[in-house]
Amino acid sequence: MNRQADRKIDFLEGAPFGQIVRFSLPLAATGVLQLLFNAADTIVVGKFSGSNSLAAVGATGSLINLLIGAFIGISIGSNILIARYIGSRQREKTETAVHTSLVLSLLLGAIVTALGLVFSEPMLRMMDTPDEILPLSALYLRIYFLGMPGSVLYNFGAAILRADGDTKRPLIFLSVSGVVNVILNLVLVIAFRLDVAGVAIATTVSQYVAVAMLLRSLFREEGWCRVELKKLRMDWREALRMIQIGLPAGLQSVMYSVSNIVVQASVNGFGTDVVAAYTAYGKIDSVFWMTMSSFGLSITTFVGQNFGAKQYGRVKKGVLQCAGMAFAATALLMALVLPLGSWVYRFFVPDQTVIHEGLRILHFLVPVWPTYVLIEVLSGAVRGTGDSLIPMLMTSFGVCVLRIVWIVAVALPFWPSLNGVLTCYPLSWAFTSVLFLAYYLQGGWLRRRIRVQEAAETAPATD
Repeated sequence: MNRQADRKIDFLEGAPFGQIVRFSLPLAATGVLQLLFNAADTIVVGKFSGSNSLAAVGATGSLINLLIGAFIGISIGSNILIARYIGSRQREKTETAVHTSLVLSLLLGAIVTALGLVFSEPMLRMMDTPDEILPLSALYLRIYFLGMPGSVLYNFGAAILRADGDTKRPLIFLSVSGVVNVILNLVLVIAFRLDVAGVAIATTVSQYVAVAMLLRSLFREEGWCRVELKKLRMDWREALRMIQIGLPAGLQSVMYSVSNIVVQASVNGFGTDVVAAYTAYGKIDSVFWMTMSSFGLSITTFVGQNFGAKQYGRVKKGVLQCAGMAFAATALLMALVLPLGSWVYRFFVPDQTVIHEGLRILHFLVPVWPTYVLIEVLSGAVRGTGDSLIPMLMTSFGVCVLRIVWIVAVALPFWPSLNGVLTCYPLSWAFTSVLFLAYYLQGGWLRRRIRVQEAAETAPATD
């Protein structure tokens, strides 16, 4: 029991800075390790199967995010709800939410698998995926989506652990599954020459390895988040609360993916070499996204627990310190990525034309990473109080709609170049960051959520 307690962080007491660091570092390490293991797909395919196979795998990324985004977003609702119950010391509601979360994830996993199998190839065609890589991309997607039940269940289970202040065990689980993924990549692609099918099979198997370890841990848990088979049932009121909180975050993810599909379709028009370069850059860029996501998830859990405990001053203090840490981490990543970009690209593909195009993308986008930071931190803070709708609306308009309008109305007709398309990123990030900063500093969002929480506590019970 002491070992379990050591893995958990109680956000209600102590210095916020140290707690957020302790919580976010395993999250960031988990994300980076996951990216490194997933990059093995790209490295193995790029080196042993060629640029077409590399482009085929890369062309699927936006579509995968589109189909699973809404469902994974609901796991954020689970995280926020459970963290709030833990913060307000409501054990029975915590246990009900934990079991409902797992049942809901199984249902959603089945849905996303069915959608992925049916719509993979038609969506790839709508994205103008080059004909020479379309069959490989479609094959990769179909195999990949067979692993979605495990992936969705894992995300919900990890959300339960995060809500209870534990980010260390998910790091261990993904590390083990990542090693399995790398070994299977090498065996299936190099030894059995299965090309993109091999990396898809490796990814699917590794996802089920991770979820098996996580479920074993939850069944052996000693706290409020312990899972018991006899308690696994759907409480529809709790499920609806999770959906109400998490669905806007999921829709936000879908809107991101829709806009990125528009970007991907535009990039596809510049040829296979550029598609391969953009794919390789995406692996580098994802280190930044995973790091920022770790701060967003950290502040969401921090705010969720402290909001539930009515420690509103502590909420503001934690948000300020988290933003400072996120900007510092961004500066560090930029200092590492910019001078090492050429060296890193050689891990993914030996083709000098692809490397040249990739460096063009890297030097254009990496310097503007700081314009995104406030979006992640402030939206995570606001969502931690249960207010997911407004962050979704601001992000959908400021990032997604503006990005699409820029490409369709400006870049393609008046600036038909790769840089013209990619300008949509810093433009949309900077605009949305200003929106979030104004919304957060105005303070009405917090006062409104306090009133909602007080009204819920004084309402008569309906059980």
